[in-house]
Amino acid sequence: MNKFFERRYVVTGIFITIILALLARLYYIQIVDDRYALYASKNVIRQFVLYPARGPILDRNGKILVQNEPIYDITVNPKEVKPFDTLAFCKLIGIDKPGFDKRFTKAVKYSPNRESIFEKQLSVELYASFQEKLFEFPGFYVQPRTVRTYPDSVAAQFLGFIGEAQDRDIKRSGGYYRPGDYIGVTGVEKAYEEVLRGQRGVKNMMVDSRGVPKGSYANGAFDTVARSGERLTSSLDIDLQKLGEKLMQNKLGSIVAIEPSSGEILCYVSSPTYDPNLMVGRERGNNAAKMYNDPYKPFFIRPIQAQYPPGSSFKPLSALIALQEGIINPNETFYCTGNYRAGNRIVHCNHGEAHGTVNMARAVAESCNGYFSMVFQRIVDRYGVKRTEANFDAWRANVMKFGLGARLDLDMPAEGRGNVPTPLHYDNIYHKGGWRSSTIVPLAIGQGELLATPLQMANLECTIANHGFFYKPHLIKAIGAENVIKKEYTEKNYVGIDPQYFEPVIDGMQAVVDNGTGRRSKIPDIVMCGKTGTAQNPRGEDNSVFVAFAPRENPKIAIAVVVENSGEGAHWAAPIASFIVEKYLKGKITPRESGITVDYFANANRLPDLSLYEHDLQKERRRDSIRSVRIDSIKKVKADSIKKAAQTKTAKNNRSSSFGDFLAGRRTIK
Repeated sequence: MNKFFERRYVVTGIFITIILALLARLYYIQIVDDRYALYASKNVIRQFVLYPARGPILDRNGKILVQNEPIYDITVNPKEVKPFDTLAFCKLIGIDKPGFDKRFTKAVKYSPNRESIFEKQLSVELYASFQEKLFEFPGFYVQPRTVRTYPDSVAAQFLGFIGEAQDRDIKRSGGYYRPGDYIGVTGVEKAYEEVLRGQRGVKNMMVDSRGVPKGSYANGAFDTVARSGERLTSSLDIDLQKLGEKLMQNKLGSIVAIEPSSGEILCYVSSPTYDPNLMVGRERGNNAAKMYNDPYKPFFIRPIQAQYPPGSSFKPLSALIALQEGIINPNETFYCTGNYRAGNRIVHCNHGEAHGTVNMARAVAESCNGYFSMVFQRIVDRYGVKRTEANFDAWRANVMKFGLGARLDLDMPAEGRGNVPTPLHYDNIYHKGGWRSSTIVPLAIGQGELLATPLQMANLECTIANHGFFYKPHLIKAIGAENVIKKEYTEKNYVGIDPQYFEPVIDGMQAVVDNGTGRRSKIPDIVMCGKTGTAQNPRGEDNSVFVAFAPRENPKIAIAVVVENSGEGAHWAAPIASFIVEKYLKGKITPRESGITVDYFANANRLPDLSLYEHDLQKERRRDSIRSVRIDSIKKVKADSIKKAAQTKTAKNNRSSSFGDFLAGRRTIK
């Protein structure tokens, strides 16, 4: 009896202890620790990603080049989708049933349990009608976003465009980007992506059983705020940019204008261009496909990617190197007969014109090929033909100090290098020791293998305007409200030419415009120093080139203009450049003594005949064909490998199964 009563007390004590422990644990879970409440609340809480607005981009005077407008993405979580009227859904967002099926299959393939983009970039109007009936479509949600809009539709190649982050972007970002995020693809949008994109936020919302938001969770205690991207102030002058694009319509080529005292790019025209608004919205893919197939290549960024022989615009540089090296003096004369013999080569002046006795300034003004061929040969031969390679290498090094043959580190992706040929290049063609100054004399007049981008040509004019140095060209002059600028854009880059040697060269450049080849482009009341160029072109007419800076004293603008397939620089490039220069310096364009007008050049069509590019188009088609064949071959090899591996695995499984059955049979027999 006593043992029974003792056992009863023990059991009762155990039960009381367990009850007290459970009550204590419940108190801790419900009162002290809120983690479990959070876990439970996830059934009625939905996280909304808050995408920040990308930073706006302004011109140098504060005018808006690109800003944002609201759009809405539809997302889907396949696990939460229940039967609904798909035809009504499709009608609301403007797609068809096959399109719905394709999108939903893609979402399931991505993840049946995670949310992903179903349809992108609904307009405000579509969103309004869809939002009213959202509760009828369980598993579908609306995600507010912003996209770019371009009020003036200019500077497309400068601004670039954004697009959906690809797998490679997601991988490189270390997890920052997710499928459906937008990222800069070209231009400033790409170069300054980390500055423009801002920082995402998260908002936790209470939702009912139908997924309809019912208010903020915990009064926003667990929310994070989205931070908008930084504002960028560009160096472009929008009025100058508009004029440049107007002048270059229906032409191939580019305009680059730079402020010599800072390296800030004032005008950055690539022609043909396109309306950047075409790269926004639900038709973006179709619009892009059309432009990619355009034989005139509007996506090709000519100011930094096109590479041309600089032609006669290169001659002032040759003169400066010769002066610095003591090869010539400004007053030394040369008698031009219209033809210059360099070994077995004959170098003709333009149209065989005989310039007679010329000094340096007049040789620049009259663009005398013979004079500069003589100068080049003196430089390369000055220590004898046995040292041709070393002398040429020294000449090449001096040329590259002016920014030719290498990237200028513009704050923009895809900049080209141009080309200043190496001695090795000629060794490979003529064998080592098998070439002389006469072999490569076309370099003297900016021809041969010498290539430069329009940006490099404009930068060369900045160097001459500054009497021996340049600031690295750049397109963004300030970041954010604090007007931050990269340090490298404030440093002078000297080219190793004494300032005293620039004056005779500049005298010749002024004479080009005052009474030389560029006289039709003379600007009233402004002293402009320039150089016309007629660069050889393997297809059609030569390229029209003109480089200049103005005014002569305290220069405010340096410019390079290239109009492809348009003949002499004086005919097309020079007048276009003069309009840009006058617009920037005066704010208007005044009547010219020569009678040239903006409307004439803006309305002229200089697009080359497409048949001239048929050879290149055929080469591209062949490359695409070969690429397709290779891809198909790779796919076939992979498919065969996968099939073979599957067959091998099946055979192994069959063998294993048969062996297992055999053993099982033996065990059964036993």
